[in-house]
Amino acid sequence: MPRVLILYNEPVLPAGHPDAESEREVLGTAGFVERTLTQAGFEVGRLGASHDPAFLLTKLAQHRPEVDFNLFEGTADDGLTEAYVAGLLEWLRVPFTGCPSQTLFLARSKHWTKYLLRGAAIPTPDFFVVEAMPPPPCPLRWPVIIKPASEDASVGLDQGSVVTEQKLLEDRVALLLERYGPPVLVEEFIAGRELNVALVETPQLRPLPISEILFLEKDPAYWPIVTYDAKWKPESRDYQATPPHCPAELPAGLVTHVEELSERAFRLLSCRDYARVDVRLDSAGEPYVLEVNPNPDFHPTAGFGGALAAAGSSHEQFTAELVRNALARRPQAVY
Repeated sequence: MPRVLILYNEPVLPAGHPDAESEREVLGTAGFVERTLTQAGFEVGRLGASHDPAFLLTKLAQHRPEVDFNLFEGTADDGLTEAYVAGLLEWLRVPFTGCPSQTLFLARSKHWTKYLLRGAAIPTPDFFVVEAMPPPPCPLRWPVIIKPASEDASVGLDQGSVVTEQKLLEDRVALLLERYGPPVLVEEFIAGRELNVALVETPQLRPLPISEILFLEKDPAYWPIVTYDAKWKPESRDYQATPPHCPAELPAGLVTHVEELSERAFRLLSCRDYARVDVRLDSAGEPYVLEVNPNPDFHPTAGFGGALAAAGSSHEQFTAELVRNALARRPQAVY
C-alpha cells in the first residue's frame, strides 16, 4: 500500500496562552487520521513541524512519502506558514490532500478574499482595512465587527469585537494591532442567521447539508457571533449559546442560492478536496459570504465532520478517499 505521511503543526504556544486551544486540537485530529488510514491498509507515518523548514525538508527526504495528508494549519505565531508548507510540498512534487498553496495564501488574508469576492460579484459585507493607528472615521453603517485579518479559528474574536461608535472602534483596532499585528479588518456587521457550507470535491464538487449556528442567548447586549470561546471553550457562556444545527431549516430556494454562492466562492479561490464557506443572512434573508475556509478543522467532532454525518457519509471513508485523490494527482516523473 502507498506510504502516507501525516503532516501537522506542532503546538508552539505555552499551555496557558489564551489562544493555545486552537492549535492543540490538531494533535487529536492527527491521531484520528493515523488510526483511520492504518485500518484502511495504508503505510502511515506522522511528522510534526513548526518553525524550521530545514527540519521539514530533511524529514520529508527521510520518509519519502508517496502522499502527504496535510493537517498543517500554520504555527500559531505565524499563520502564513500554512501556505509556505504547502508551497514546499508543491516544489518537491509531493502530492498532498487539501487545498493548494495559492488558496491558502488568499484565504489566510481575509481582506484579500473579500476583494476577490467583491470583484466576482459575490455579496460580502462592506469593509475597510487598517494597517496602523489611527483608523479613519468609519465609513460603514454601525455596528461593525473588527477582526485580525490574517488569523483563523476565531482567534481575536470576543464580545468586544462588535462596536457601535468611533471611539470603541479605535480602541479595538489598537488592541488587535498590538496583539496580532496588521492588518485589521473592519466589516459591516450582518446581524442575522449564520450558516456554514461545507463542500467536498470527490471528484465532483458538491455541497454537504448546510449547518446553522444557533444563537440562543436572548440578552440584547450580547452579540450573536462565533467568538474564540464559542469554538474552543466548552465551559464558556459563548460555547453554550452557539450550538450548531445540521441540517439547517431553510426554504429550498434559499438553500439553492446559498449553495450556488458557496460553490462560486470555492472555485474563485481555487479550493480543492474540501473547504467551508461561512455565510450570514441579513434581515431580509439575503446571504453574504463572510469568508472561505480551506482545509477546515478535520476532527470528527468538528463542524465539517457533522456535515459529513448529515449527508450520510463516513468520515473514515472520506479520509481514505482524500488520500486516493491526492495519489491520482501524482506528477509524472521528470527525466
